[in-house]
Amino acid sequence: MEIETSPHSAAYSEGALPPAEAEALARRCAGRDIVVKYGGAAMSDAACKDAVMRDVALLSRLGAGITLVHGGGPEIDAALRKIGKAPDFVDGLRRTDAETMELVCMVLAGKVNKGLVGLLHAAGAAAVGICGADGAVLRVQKRGGELDLGFVGEIERTDADLLKTLLSARFIPVVATIGVDGRGGLFNVNADTAAAAIAGALRAEKLILMTDVKGVLADVDDESSLLETLRAGEARELIARGVVRGGMIPKILCCAAAVEEAGGPAEARIVDGRVPHALLRALSPEGGGGTRFIK
Repeated sequence: MEIETSPHSAAYSEGALPPAEAEALARRCAGRDIVVKYGGAAMSDAACKDAVMRDVALLSRLGAGITLVHGGGPEIDAALRKIGKAPDFVDGLRRTDAETMELVCMVLAGKVNKGLVGLLHAAGAAAVGICGADGAVLRVQKRGGELDLGFVGEIERTDADLLKTLLSARFIPVVATIGVDGRGGLFNVNADTAAAAIAGALRAEKLILMTDVKGVLADVDDESSLLETLRAGEARELIARGVVRGGMIPKILCCAAAVEEAGGPAEARIVDGRVPHALLRALSPEGGGGTRFIK
């Protein structure tokens, strides 16, 4: 089978850490509970995705408790276009009618979820693919507001019992972000928001959002304007001022909420999943790369 590549594939290989250095970074995370959200166009490059899953597997094998929460926006968009529907977003949230919800379930909990599970097993880790409806991990209600986004859920409660059972058995839970309401209805849940809720429920030490951007920029047209550290209040101010727009809004809001929650992660970080070993670097004592959120 031919592997899909892009310019990022070559860059990933060129910037990769020596195996011994990568293993040393991973060993430092033994015994720590970490929630990783993986999504965006960073998932679209097969070589980069395989490399990220190998880092996740390495962390798990060396004793870290890793919960992998994933999106699948590009794959859902592609499936919608095949049936002649254009993707529709409002402030970074997908408008989800009944037909779109069926596709979300098939693509997110099926193709994308099981593909990641397969890559983790190939990398020598034990993984179990679930969605937020399994074990009612994500109990939701229909999102309110002036605009009706259809089958989009707001998280009411996060039940981490199933995740804790899997983690205690040394599995990596791989979670597709589909929630369930009290009547058994399924709803699309923003993956960033779900990852933050799961991190809080697990009392994880860190929340890492891996995406296809460098981090939070003070000027969206200037990558050198990366904001390396943000307090929760500062992050919300950036949104109010219009500095942050679109899909970055839920990412920033969930990071801010996560670090403010009692018992939540002490640190959340947005990193570029296309950068070699971005996950391992973000978990190092120096915490390299991306934007770090603190209370």
